[in-house]
Amino acid sequence: MKPSTILALALSMGAADAAAQTGSQTGSLPPEDLHAVSPALARYATDKLANDVWKRPGLSRRDRSIVTIAAVVTRNQGILLPEQLSLALDSGVKPAEISEMITHLAFYAGWGNAMAATAIAKAVFEARGIGPDQLPKAVVDLLPLDEKAEADRAARVEQGTGPASPGLVRDTTEVLFRDLWLRPDLAPRDRSLVTVSALVAAGQVEQIPYHLNRAMDNGLTRAEASEVISHLAYYAGWPNAFSAAPVARSVFEKRSAD
Repeated sequence: MKPSTILALALSMGAADAAAQTGSQTGSLPPEDLHAVSPALARYATDKLANDVWKRPGLSRRDRSIVTIAAVVTRNQGILLPEQLSLALDSGVKPAEISEMITHLAFYAGWGNAMAATAIAKAVFEARGIGPDQLPKAVVDLLPLDEKAEADRAARVEQGTGPASPGLVRDTTEVLFRDLWLRPDLAPRDRSLVTVSALVAAGQVEQIPYHLNRAMDNGLTRAEASEVISHLAYYAGWPNAFSAAPVARSVFEKRSAD
């Protein structure tokens, strides 16, 4: 389904308002349409997702929204996005944070996926009366850089990736870690949460150890990280969650040993 079609569908159905009232976990698909095709899926959406997974204590509702949006944008599942954006706003995620999440995901999930998400988010923002005054500016004062940690990261990337793509190494340093990651309107912990969720959703297990360690250094607990993987099984599929689980286990064990 094209992003323009999804956007029109979301607007015509008032998906943002419906999501805020019901949290149905059916996206912009009317419940009756879901029942007409898969009554079992409708039952899981209500009984398992809306009334169980989203209410588990291991991860706050706000964090679940961040994780879900990251997965939905990464997988370009626009039919779910209007509802998830509304749920996020209702759960305390600020418009500025959503804006930064979409920007961040352009680099970790692909430019096109971020552009498609922007078109849908625009409709939700307009329906909520969210204007430019609530969004981050293009150029902002950046957070302080941890020079030692950044030097260590840059050295590892230079050694492993430099011989293959010096340009990638350069842009990773200049664009990502000395700019994007230092933008202040998404806290470092939340930025890490977005990144780890996107990597799990995309099946990019080789990238998970560094970013999961960074997330935990930024304040994500082991219990929260474990629940992120459990939550993502529903939005990214069981295979991606099971592929991520042993990688996370290795990170947890190494941190405990240290």
